[in-house]
Amino acid sequence: MKRKFLNFSMKKIKEKYPEYTEDKLEEIEYGIESLYILFTKTIVIFFLSYLLGVIKEVFIILIFYNILRMTCFGLHAKTSFQCYIISGVLFIGAGFLCKYININYYLKIIISLLCLINIIIFAPADTYKRPLINNKKRRKYKILSIIISLIYFTLIILFHNYGWNNYLFFGLIDITVVIHPFTYWMFQLPYNNYKTYVDKYY
Repeated sequence: MKRKFLNFSMKKIKEKYPEYTEDKLEEIEYGIESLYILFTKTIVIFFLSYLLGVIKEVFIILIFYNILRMTCFGLHAKTSFQCYIISGVLFIGAGFLCKYININYYLKIIISLLCLINIIIFAPADTYKRPLINNKKRRKYKILSIIISLIYFTLIILFHNYGWNNYLFFGLIDITVVIHPFTYWMFQLPYNNYKTYVDKYY
C-alpha cells in the first residue's frame, strides 16, 4: 500500500515538475514517505491508546516528544513493523506509566538529568537517508536541542506537584531513546552518518 502511494505521488510530481533533479526527487520522496508513515502510525497508536484508556496521556507525550524531535531528530526504523514496535513501547508504554505509576521526585530529577546529558552529547542524531552533513546546521540543531531540553528539565524540577510535568518527563525519555547510539546498534542502523560524507559547508 505504501509503495503504491509513493509511486503514484512521485509519478504526479515528475509530470508536474519535469525540471526536478534526481536528488530533489529523492528528497521529496523521503518527505512523502515520512509523512505517510507518521500519519498511518499515528492512527494506529491513537486507536490502541483509546482502547487501552491512555489516549490523553499518549497525545500529550507525543506533543512534547515531537517538539524535541524537530531538533534532535533520531532514528527511523527499517520496517513498518519495527516502527510500530518502537512507537508502541515508547508512547503507549509511557502513557501507561504516566497514568498509573507515581515516580519519585528525586528519581525523576536524576533520570531527567541523565537524559539532558545524553541530548547534549548525542543530539542531533541523523539517519543514513538524511545525513546532517552541514556542520553549521548540526551545531544549530544541537544548541536548540539543549535549550529545549533545559526548559523541560527546569519545568520538571519547578513544577513537580503538577501532573502534566510527567508528560515532559516521558517526552524527554522518549527522545533520548531514539537518538542514543545503543538504540541504533540494537536495530542495526548506522550512526553518525554525516561522517561518511565530505562536509562541503565546513
